[in-house]
Amino acid sequence: MKKRWIFVLLATLMLVLTGCESVQERANTQDTWDKIARKKQVVVGLDDSFVPMGFEKKNGQLTGYDIDLAKAVFKQYGIHVSFQTIDWSMNVTELRNSTIDLLWNGYSITPERKKKVAFSRPYLRNRQVLVVKKDSGINSFKQMKKYELGMQTGSTAEQWYETKQNVLHAKKTVLYDTISNSFLDLNAGRIQGILLDEVYANYYIAHITKSKDYKVIQNDNVPKDLFAVGMRKGDKTLRKKVNAGLVRLQKNGTLAKLNKKWFGKESNYLGR
Repeated sequence: MKKRWIFVLLATLMLVLTGCESVQERANTQDTWDKIARKKQVVVGLDDSFVPMGFEKKNGQLTGYDIDLAKAVFKQYGIHVSFQTIDWSMNVTELRNSTIDLLWNGYSITPERKKKVAFSRPYLRNRQVLVVKKDSGINSFKQMKKYELGMQTGSTAEQWYETKQNVLHAKKTVLYDTISNSFLDLNAGRIQGILLDEVYANYYIAHITKSKDYKVIQNDNVPKDLFAVGMRKGDKTLRKKVNAGLVRLQKNGTLAKLNKKWFGKESNYLGR
């Protein structure tokens, strides 16, 4: 009887592993552009609390830089963009399972992510910064070795922190499902710092909290990163369409207008 159960468990495990492999293989080889063009709809996955890239207003409406940018790109192809809120720590799984077609939400290019997804041309510069309370007495990354640090699960901040870096080492780290929740704990004194995207930090402090109680600390030894659109590796046509759309937006001035609207900068940057 025991041997029979072991056999059943092994068979079940093999089926699960085979299923996982087939999903991954399909994501790496299948080009879904014809399906998207036929439906005239593409699904973008996002964390709806990531200001100013994509977030939910008090009336429940989604807004943000990436919301505007995605709509502007696919308007060129007559395709409607549907935005799907996802658990950001499961973003690659959602992409491979075809729950969504794109990850477009301040998604940084990293070596680890490049192993799993394909990226568009980068369209925005970014870096990781440390946010603390002004009266905390913390003025540098090194001082965090005595304090507790918050980060979002699955974020670029977490991925960088866990690398073999020698810039920032906290006494303890706490992971959050959203950055806004980490700010609640920072205010309550349960953590003393947050590692996060500079674009989020600056916008959140200026427009959401409207508070002068925070301090943003930069460190030149933290590598800068770039935002791009993430997609399945098999979606080569989709990648070409997104890239071509971004180029047209750069040429006709739409990209510069969006940068001015959301960041107050005249940047017209579009990387390779």
